[in-house]
Amino acid sequence: MLYLVATPIGNLKDISLRALETLQEVDLVVSEDTRKTGMLLHHYEIKKPLLSFREDNETRALPKVMEHLAAGENVAIVTDAGSPSISDPGFILVREALANNIEITAVPGPTALITALTLSGLPVHSFTFRGFAPRKSGQRQHFFEIDKDSPHTLIFYESPHRLLAFLKDALAVYGDRSIAICNDLTKKFELIDRGRISDMIRKFSAEEPRGEYCIVINAENSKVEFSPLFDDGSEPGEEAA
Repeated sequence: MLYLVATPIGNLKDISLRALETLQEVDLVVSEDTRKTGMLLHHYEIKKPLLSFREDNETRALPKVMEHLAAGENVAIVTDAGSPSISDPGFILVREALANNIEITAVPGPTALITALTLSGLPVHSFTFRGFAPRKSGQRQHFFEIDKDSPHTLIFYESPHRLLAFLKDALAVYGDRSIAICNDLTKKFELIDRGRISDMIRKFSAEEPRGEYCIVINAENSKVEFSPLFDDGSEPGEEAA
């Protein structure tokens, strides 16, 4: 059987009892980053063989994993944090397992997008998860245009070195909507910045983004709004006079 095991997105205590039991009982753990998974297993005194299954090697690693499953072994797939396949490796393994009549089950747990959504203060009843936006500005703006008139709250992931460019393109396409930017979720220094997109451009023009971000943007027709953090008439990225 193939187990899709969710792991903590920050705080190690967020792992479930069922996840620990599953990792203890499977024959093999397939991991996005064997070093990070090794630290997690060591913390809970679990010793299991690890097989790397990353975005850049999953096609090559897939036959090896399928050999173990075809032999009747129980295999768990985990990622660095959160649920497998959610902007992380796992999808092609699930598809291949289904094609070969391998039984699959999920061991649910933390996922950054839901945690960020519930903490954002923006509407939670209807949302669209868009994952990572394209790297180039033109492609990113086209990516944003698809949901410009959407009635759903929008959720994105972004890396620190592209965050400011992401925000500038979001402002150009969506206008100055309310936004929540989530960092270090579930960790000691968890931070949720809420305001307008222009506020966040100013903030991250003045300070260097660090760590991975989950970004929640208000829907086009939503009446839920945050007050501007800056109300001095200056443009985003400029100092107030």
